[in-house]
Amino acid sequence: MSAVAGSISNVAATLLKFSPTAWIKSWLLYVGIQTHVRGTIDPELKPLHNVCEYLNALHIYTDEARRGEVRTVESYHFCSHVRKDLRQCLIYDSCKPDARLIGVEYMIPKSKYLELPEEEQKLWHSHEFEVQSGMLVLPTPETHRGQADKWEKLETQALSEVVGLYGKIFHFWQIDRGDELPFGMPRLMGSLTEFKQLNVDEALKDRDERFGVSVQHKREVRQGIEGPGIPENADSWWKEAKKQKLGIYSS
Repeated sequence: MSAVAGSISNVAATLLKFSPTAWIKSWLLYVGIQTHVRGTIDPELKPLHNVCEYLNALHIYTDEARRGEVRTVESYHFCSHVRKDLRQCLIYDSCKPDARLIGVEYMIPKSKYLELPEEEQKLWHSHEFEVQSGMLVLPTPETHRGQADKWEKLETQALSEVVGLYGKIFHFWQIDRGDELPFGMPRLMGSLTEFKQLNVDEALKDRDERFGVSVQHKREVRQGIEGPGIPENADSWWKEAKKQKLGIYSS
Protein backbone atom coordinates (compact mmCIF):
# COMPACT_ATOMS: atom_id res chain seq x y z
CA MET A 1 0.00 0.00 0.00
CA SER A 2 2.84 2.42 0.82
CA ALA A 3 4.48 1.89 -2.57
CA VAL A 4 1.20 2.45 -4.38
CA ALA A 5 0.43 5.59 -2.36
CA GLY A 6 3.92 6.95 -2.98
CA SER A 7 3.64 6.51 -6.74
CA ILE A 8 0.23 8.19 -6.76
CA SER A 9 1.68 11.12 -4.85
CA ASN A 10 4.44 11.51 -7.44
CA VAL A 11 1.92 11.37 -10.29
CA ALA A 12 -0.21 14.00 -8.56
CA ALA A 13 2.77 16.34 -8.22
CA THR A 14 3.63 15.94 -11.90
CA LEU A 15 0.09 16.48 -13.11
CA LEU A 16 -0.21 19.67 -11.08
CA LYS A 17 2.25 21.35 -13.45
CA PHE A 18 -0.07 20.71 -16.39
CA SER A 19 -3.64 20.45 -15.09
CA PRO A 20 -5.13 21.56 -11.75
CA THR A 21 -8.18 19.40 -12.48
CA ALA A 22 -6.03 16.33 -13.02
CA TRP A 23 -4.16 17.08 -9.80
CA ILE A 24 -7.36 17.36 -7.79
CA LYS A 25 -8.56 14.00 -9.11
CA SER A 26 -5.23 12.41 -8.24
CA TRP A 27 -5.33 14.07 -4.82
CA LEU A 28 -8.76 12.65 -4.07
CA LEU A 29 -7.66 9.18 -5.14
CA TYR A 30 -4.53 9.49 -3.04
CA VAL A 31 -6.29 10.67 0.09
CA GLY A 32 -9.01 8.08 -0.40
CA ILE A 33 -6.38 5.36 -0.19
CA GLN A 34 -5.00 6.87 3.01
CA THR A 35 -8.20 7.26 5.00
CA HIS A 36 -9.76 4.74 7.33
CA VAL A 37 -11.90 3.10 4.63
CA ARG A 38 -9.41 0.56 3.32
CA GLY A 39 -11.61 -2.29 4.51
CA THR A 40 -14.84 -1.04 2.94
CA ILE A 41 -14.58 -2.94 -0.34
CA ASP A 42 -17.87 -4.79 -0.07
CA PRO A 43 -20.32 -3.79 -2.85
CA GLU A 44 -23.01 -3.15 -0.26
CA LEU A 45 -20.88 -0.38 1.28
CA LYS A 46 -20.50 1.69 -1.89
CA PRO A 47 -21.44 5.05 -0.30
CA LEU A 48 -18.42 4.70 1.97
CA HIS A 49 -16.07 3.99 -0.94
CA ASN A 50 -16.19 7.69 -1.86
CA VAL A 51 -14.83 8.92 1.47
CA CYS A 52 -11.67 10.73 0.41
CA GLU A 53 -10.83 13.30 3.09
CA TYR A 54 -10.15 13.02 6.81
CA LEU A 55 -10.18 16.34 8.70
CA ASN A 56 -10.06 17.41 12.32
CA ALA A 57 -11.37 20.67 13.81
CA LEU A 58 -13.54 22.18 16.54
CA HIS A 59 -17.29 22.77 16.24
CA ILE A 60 -19.36 25.18 18.35
CA TYR A 61 -23.05 25.21 19.40
CA THR A 62 -24.71 28.01 17.44
CA ASP A 63 -27.59 28.66 19.86
CA GLU A 64 -25.06 29.32 22.60
CA ALA A 65 -22.85 31.38 20.29
CA ARG A 66 -25.84 33.69 19.72
CA ARG A 67 -25.57 34.50 23.43
CA GLY A 68 -21.85 35.08 23.11
CA GLU A 69 -21.05 31.75 24.78
CA VAL A 70 -18.51 29.23 23.52
CA ARG A 71 -18.71 25.44 23.86
CA THR A 72 -16.56 23.37 21.53
CA VAL A 73 -16.48 19.76 20.38
CA GLU A 74 -13.48 18.16 18.70
CA SER A 75 -14.84 16.67 15.50
CA TYR A 76 -13.40 14.08 13.13
CA HIS A 77 -14.68 14.51 9.57
CA PHE A 78 -14.75 11.74 6.96
CA CYS A 79 -15.87 13.40 3.74
CA SER A 80 -16.94 12.35 0.25
CA HIS A 81 -17.35 14.52 -2.84
CA VAL A 82 -20.89 13.89 -4.11
CA ARG A 83 -20.35 16.32 -6.99
CA LYS A 84 -18.01 19.23 -7.60
CA ASP A 85 -20.25 21.65 -5.71
CA LEU A 86 -21.23 19.38 -2.80
CA ARG A 87 -19.27 17.52 -0.15
CA GLN A 88 -20.79 15.55 2.70
CA CYS A 89 -19.01 14.51 5.87
CA LEU A 90 -19.71 11.96 8.55
CA ILE A 91 -18.68 13.43 11.92
CA TYR A 92 -17.25 11.12 14.59
CA ASP A 93 -15.85 11.67 18.07
CA SER A 94 -12.56 9.92 17.19
CA CYS A 95 -10.84 7.97 14.43
CA LYS A 96 -10.96 4.68 16.36
CA PRO A 97 -12.95 1.59 15.28
CA ASP A 98 -15.51 2.19 18.04
CA ALA A 99 -15.93 5.90 17.24
CA ARG A 100 -19.41 7.31 17.78
CA LEU A 101 -21.20 8.99 14.86
CA ILE A 102 -22.14 12.37 16.32
CA GLY A 103 -23.17 14.43 13.30
CA VAL A 104 -23.03 15.35 9.62
CA GLU A 105 -21.75 18.32 7.66
CA TYR A 106 -22.47 19.50 4.12
CA MET A 107 -20.06 21.81 2.29
CA ILE A 108 -20.69 23.94 -0.78
CA PRO A 109 -18.68 26.63 -2.64
CA LYS A 110 -19.45 30.32 -2.20
CA SER A 111 -21.15 30.54 -5.61
CA LYS A 112 -23.66 27.86 -4.53
CA TYR A 113 -24.07 29.45 -1.11
CA LEU A 114 -25.05 32.78 -2.64
CA GLU A 115 -27.91 31.09 -4.49
CA LEU A 116 -29.56 30.04 -1.21
CA PRO A 117 -32.54 31.94 0.27
CA GLU A 118 -31.53 34.54 2.84
CA GLU A 119 -32.88 32.62 5.85
CA GLU A 120 -31.14 29.45 4.68
CA GLN A 121 -27.82 31.29 4.35
CA LYS A 122 -27.99 32.08 8.07
CA LEU A 123 -27.62 28.36 8.87
CA TRP A 124 -24.22 28.03 7.19
CA HIS A 125 -20.74 28.88 8.42
CA SER A 126 -17.50 29.96 6.75
CA HIS A 127 -14.18 28.09 6.82
CA GLU A 128 -11.76 30.99 6.48
CA PHE A 129 -10.78 31.21 10.14
CA GLU A 130 -10.71 27.42 10.50
CA VAL A 131 -8.11 27.18 7.75
CA GLN A 132 -6.07 30.35 8.34
CA SER A 133 -5.84 29.92 12.13
CA GLY A 134 -4.38 26.42 11.76
CA MET A 135 -7.37 24.89 13.56
CA LEU A 136 -8.44 22.65 10.66
CA VAL A 137 -5.97 19.87 9.84
CA LEU A 138 -5.74 16.74 7.73
CA PRO A 139 -3.98 14.30 10.07
CA THR A 140 -0.88 12.71 8.58
CA PRO A 141 -1.60 9.21 7.20
CA GLU A 142 0.59 6.23 8.06
CA THR A 143 2.25 6.27 4.64
CA HIS A 144 3.67 9.74 5.38
CA ARG A 145 5.01 9.20 8.88
CA GLY A 146 8.40 10.86 8.88
CA GLN A 147 7.48 12.87 5.76
CA ALA A 148 5.67 15.73 7.42
CA ASP A 149 6.86 18.33 4.92
CA LYS A 150 5.54 16.39 1.94
CA TRP A 151 2.18 15.82 3.60
CA GLU A 152 1.92 19.44 4.70
CA LYS A 153 2.23 20.59 1.08
CA LEU A 154 -0.64 18.29 0.10
CA GLU A 155 -2.66 19.45 3.09
CA THR A 156 -2.09 23.11 2.22
CA GLN A 157 -3.21 22.53 -1.36
CA ALA A 158 -6.41 20.84 -0.17
CA LEU A 159 -7.21 23.56 2.36
CA SER A 160 -6.69 26.25 -0.29
CA GLU A 161 -9.96 24.90 -1.70
CA VAL A 162 -11.71 24.28 1.63
CA VAL A 163 -11.13 27.91 2.71
CA GLY A 164 -13.78 29.03 0.19
CA LEU A 165 -16.43 26.48 1.20
CA TYR A 166 -19.49 27.01 3.40
CA GLY A 167 -20.70 24.33 5.78
CA LYS A 168 -23.97 23.33 7.43
CA ILE A 169 -23.54 21.05 10.46
CA PHE A 170 -25.91 19.15 12.70
CA HIS A 171 -24.73 17.21 15.75
CA PHE A 172 -26.96 14.50 17.19
CA TRP A 173 -24.92 13.58 20.26
CA GLN A 174 -23.60 15.93 22.96
CA ILE A 175 -20.60 13.83 23.89
CA ASP A 176 -18.89 16.81 25.51
CA ARG A 177 -21.39 16.79 28.39
CA GLY A 178 -21.10 13.01 28.87
CA ASP A 179 -24.35 11.83 27.27
CA GLU A 180 -24.40 8.05 26.86
CA LEU A 181 -26.86 8.26 23.96
CA PRO A 182 -27.82 10.93 21.37
CA PHE A 183 -30.52 12.59 23.49
CA GLY A 184 -32.83 15.33 22.25
CA MET A 185 -33.08 17.05 18.91
CA PRO A 186 -30.14 17.63 16.55
CA ARG A 187 -28.21 20.82 17.28
CA LEU A 188 -27.07 23.25 14.59
CA MET A 189 -23.31 23.69 14.89
CA GLY A 190 -20.82 26.14 13.48
CA SER A 191 -17.19 27.14 13.82
CA LEU A 192 -15.00 29.82 15.31
CA THR A 193 -14.44 32.99 13.31
CA GLU A 194 -11.89 34.95 15.38
CA PHE A 195 -9.39 34.53 18.21
CA LYS A 196 -11.53 36.56 20.62
CA GLN A 197 -13.92 33.61 20.86
CA LEU A 198 -11.41 31.08 22.20
CA ASN A 199 -7.75 30.57 23.01
CA VAL A 200 -7.31 28.24 20.04
CA ASP A 201 -3.70 27.36 20.85
CA GLU A 202 -4.59 26.23 24.37
CA ALA A 203 -7.77 24.44 23.32
CA LEU A 204 -5.92 22.39 20.69
CA LYS A 205 -2.83 21.58 22.75
CA ASP A 206 -3.96 18.01 23.43
CA ARG A 207 -5.06 17.52 19.80
CA ASP A 208 -1.72 18.77 18.53
CA GLU A 209 0.18 16.39 20.80
CA ARG A 210 -1.89 13.42 19.64
CA PHE A 211 -1.40 14.20 15.94
CA GLY A 212 2.13 15.55 16.18
CA VAL A 213 1.21 18.94 14.71
CA SER A 214 1.37 22.56 15.83
CA VAL A 215 -1.53 24.95 15.34
CA GLN A 216 0.92 27.86 15.48
CA HIS A 217 3.07 26.34 12.72
CA LYS A 218 0.02 25.59 10.57
CA ARG A 219 -1.01 29.21 10.94
CA GLU A 220 2.37 30.37 9.68
CA VAL A 221 2.54 28.12 6.61
CA ARG A 222 -1.00 29.11 5.59
CA GLN A 223 -0.41 32.85 5.55
CA GLY A 224 -0.67 32.79 1.78
CA ILE A 225 -4.12 31.16 1.77
CA GLU A 226 -6.74 33.81 1.17
CA GLY A 227 -10.48 33.31 1.38
CA PRO A 228 -13.08 34.68 -1.07
CA GLY A 229 -14.62 36.96 1.56
CA ILE A 230 -17.48 36.11 3.92
CA PRO A 231 -21.08 37.08 2.95
CA GLU A 232 -23.22 39.00 5.43
CA ASN A 233 -25.49 36.09 6.41
CA ALA A 234 -22.79 33.49 7.06
CA ASP A 235 -21.82 32.84 10.71
CA SER A 236 -25.00 34.69 11.70
CA TRP A 237 -24.84 33.59 15.37
CA TRP A 238 -21.56 35.37 16.05
CA LYS A 239 -22.73 38.50 14.26
CA GLU A 240 -25.91 38.59 16.36
CA ALA A 241 -23.96 38.25 19.61
CA LYS A 242 -21.51 40.95 18.56
CA LYS A 243 -24.30 43.33 17.50
CA GLN A 244 -26.12 42.87 20.81
CA LYS A 245 -22.86 42.87 22.82
CA LEU A 246 -23.61 39.57 24.53
CA GLY A 247 -21.28 37.23 26.41
CA ILE A 248 -17.72 37.50 25.14
CA TYR A 249 -18.72 40.65 23.22
CA SER A 250 -20.17 42.46 26.24
CA SER A 251 -17.05 44.53 26.73
